[in-house]
Amino acid sequence: MSEKVALVTGVGSGNGAALTRRLTKVGYRVAMLARSADRLSEFESSIPGSRAYPTDVSDLDALRTTCENVTRELGPIRTIVHNAGSGAFSAFLDTRPEDLENAFRVNTLALMTLGQVLAPSMIAQGSGEIIVIGATASLRGGAAFAGFAPAKAAQRSLAQSMARGLGPLGIHVAYLIIDGVIDIPKTRGFFKDKPDEFFLKPDAIAESVMSLIEQDRSAWTFELDVRPFQETW
Repeated sequence: MSEKVALVTGVGSGNGAALTRRLTKVGYRVAMLARSADRLSEFESSIPGSRAYPTDVSDLDALRTTCENVTRELGPIRTIVHNAGSGAFSAFLDTRPEDLENAFRVNTLALMTLGQVLAPSMIAQGSGEIIVIGATASLRGGAAFAGFAPAKAAQRSLAQSMARGLGPLGIHVAYLIIDGVIDIPKTRGFFKDKPDEFFLKPDAIAESVMSLIEQDRSAWTFELDVRPFQETW
């Protein structure tokens, strides 16, 4: 199998679908991971070159099995985009420990599992990319982010450790911080009075991810942040 293979987690109607379309456009076979089998089936039908692998990435044993299945069915994985995210948003005193625990499993432990299972084959190939979709919460914790920000901070720190350890072995690990609200129907419903300029377009985010994937190894980026041009930061 000569086609490049990518694995994208958290494939939904926003970033995940946009990333899948962008990768297949340049010839990748893309394994799409998400909990919803029905939604993945719809994407598989509409995006040539994609394959659905329903998986809850918080179940680390299931994630390992899926990685093995993808490798067996599609070939060695060249590129990982860990787009899956989870968190609880409430006042600190109302945040349950299990909410934060689940956020750690999805954001951080799933990333560790993906790297430990798949990086050895990338090293054997002599190249590969692990792109992690982060958030501004990885840099600071808001008052209502106790069930999310610690997990994203740990994710960013883990990605940095991975980059420093795997980079010299030919694996580009990069962390993309999204500072703003992604344009999907759900968020449009939450921010009904906001203009188009308030939102980040998933296709534009996918272009930023592709720029990281295609970077020359003489000038690799570890951290890149993206935001709408009117965003205050």
